Amino acid sequence: MENEKRAELVSFLKAVPSVEFCCVYGSTLHPNNKDKSAMVDYVLGVSDPLQWHSRNLKMNADHYASWLRLLGGAKLITQIADEIGVGVHFNPFVTWNDKMLKYGVVGMHDLVQDMLNWERFYLSGRLQKPVHILVDNLDMANTNSVNLRAALSAALLPLPSKFTEEDLFAKICSLSYMGDLRMLFAEDKNKKIVQGQFDLFHLMYKPFLEEYEAKDFLRVSSSGTGHANISQDCGLPVTCSLVSSLPPAIRSQMGMKLGEKKRISSTSRAINEVIIGSREEAAKCMQKVLRRTVMV
Repeated sequence: MENEKRAELVSFLKAVPSVEFCCVYGSTLHPNNKDKSAMVDYVLGVSDPLQWHSRNLKMNADHYASWLRLLGGAKLITQIADEIGVGVHFNPFVTWNDKMLKYGVVGMHDLVQDMLNWERFYLSGRLQKPVHILVDNLDMANTNSVNLRAALSAALLPLPSKFTEEDLFAKICSLSYMGDLRMLFAEDKNKKIVQGQFDLFHLMYKPFLEEYEAKDFLRVSSSGTGHANISQDCGLPVTCSLVSSLPPAIRSQMGMKLGEKKRISSTSRAINEVIIGSREEAAKCMQKVLRRTVMV
């Protein structure tokens, strides 16, 4: 990202209480996007959402309706996010420096848990796609590597033995939209997202593709079009390895449907392993679990 653009995005953070983590996304930031009028989306990770919202209400009182402050202000916001929503509260249609933006506030604990476990699969799904990180005091980029590796594993399961790099990234995009009723009539949206940011997707997932290639899970070859061709081992041992790379919350739900068996790990710890009969069975079960999670 250009320094001038980054400085402009960071300037908004001076108008709100301090944050531990901040990333931005939105079509206006896409390298090939020509429409600069679209809304910019911020995700703000904070140590204590209730305290952060309280301070924000005081700092920006003019931007909040009086009824919200009367109803409890910050406490109401955090209760809605935690008890009804997915742990993040968004304030949309905020005008800043003649730009339209929205920002979502999430507790760092909730953000980490969603990255690692996909229990809500909202922000973890967002972070599987390209974002621009502006603040990262707790090395969340490293934590997100677990999320990206799991996303790659989940996308490989339903894909055939041969596919393109673009197919892979589109499948990764589709994971967090499964069960989203808004996507019923927008099936090619995933490919459009990838086409607009292909180089960013490639940079994000290149280390994990190389890791899986080194394990002989797949082979990557150039196609001459800039989009690599990929072939993968669809055998049961690799399928089991991919399932074992999925987050605990997803594996647990798959185990409830397919059955589990105990296995002793290399560190002499007993772990539950999902019983996999076939790759097709594993892929269908995983997709059903994700669809249900997103729908909720």
